[in-house]
Amino acid sequence: MEPSTLPATARDLLFPLTPDRLRPLFFCLVGGAAACAHFAVTVLCVASLRWPPLLASCAGYIVGLATSYGGQSRITFRRTRDGREPVGRFVLSSLSGFAVNSAVFGAMLRWTSLDYRLSLATALVIAAAVTFVIMDRWVFATKDSDRGG
Repeated sequence: MEPSTLPATARDLLFPLTPDRLRPLFFCLVGGAAACAHFAVTVLCVASLRWPPLLASCAGYIVGLATSYGGQSRITFRRTRDGREPVGRFVLSSLSGFAVNSAVFGAMLRWTSLDYRLSLATALVIAAAVTFVIMDRWVFATKDSDRGG
């Protein structure tokens, strides 16, 4: 029997871990990998190249972006809009997340005495929450759940 033909309660009991329910977990795992790539490149640029942390974070972002798109499009959302890859929307949502990340990171660098690594980790978590909503509701939204143009 197909899961979609079962009553909701039976479906919940028999198929508790559907792709839709696992999406936040997949998002966190892929995002975690992307954040680790972002973090590692940032620390490497600061430690080895003596770049300022905010500039180094830009290099980390580029590596994290590639990691994130590969995983989110293939693992987390496994869907496209009208058969096309939503690269443009993904980049826009990612840039929005990076803007949030940079604003939080910059503010923490300026107004707190926290180590830059702790500040970056905090900023990455905040930006991830914003990015998940944008990706789920806009970037990888299916036609029946598409909420924005």
